[in-house]
Amino acid sequence: MKNGVTVAICESHQKAEKVVKELQESGFDMKKLSIVGKDYHEEDKVIGFYNTGDRMKNWGTAGAFWGGIWGLVFGAGFFLIPGVGPVMLAGPIISSLVGALEGAVVVGGLSALGGALFGIGIPKDSVLQYETALKADKFLVIANGTPEELEKAKKIMSDSATKVDNHSEEAVSV
Repeated sequence: MKNGVTVAICESHQKAEKVVKELQESGFDMKKLSIVGKDYHEEDKVIGFYNTGDRMKNWGTAGAFWGGIWGLVFGAGFFLIPGVGPVMLAGPIISSLVGALEGAVVVGGLSALGGALFGIGIPKDSVLQYETALKADKFLVIANGTPEELEKAKKIMSDSATKVDNHSEEAVSV
């Protein structure tokens, strides 16, 4: 049986955090969950970000959110992505993004982040929609799993997210 991806667009880090906590409480495997968001602005006057032993030195204004999220999911990073700007990511999408950056993967004119989203099973037309949401300071909560896991995740996400979509790996084409 093919796995897929469910993506929720959340208007704020509070709504994204609510989605993540509800998924955790429902027993969803946190290793299959990714979060992507900007929520970083020049007025934050952040000196620097770095990850040592899963702890950040300086968080910016959304420190409590990212600290809590990074404690729940596997892997975290801060990237400056051309065309999108500074983006914080947590979860398995990190390896997809790093692979896209290392391999200079460009799929049909997508950014490195777009290539990472495409690489985890999101169709190109939806990738463009999600990049637009990120540029508007929204958050993406991305669940990977079996169709049954994703249907359960979609029901949970729908309570707090603006939009939730399921994407099957079989539907993705270049």
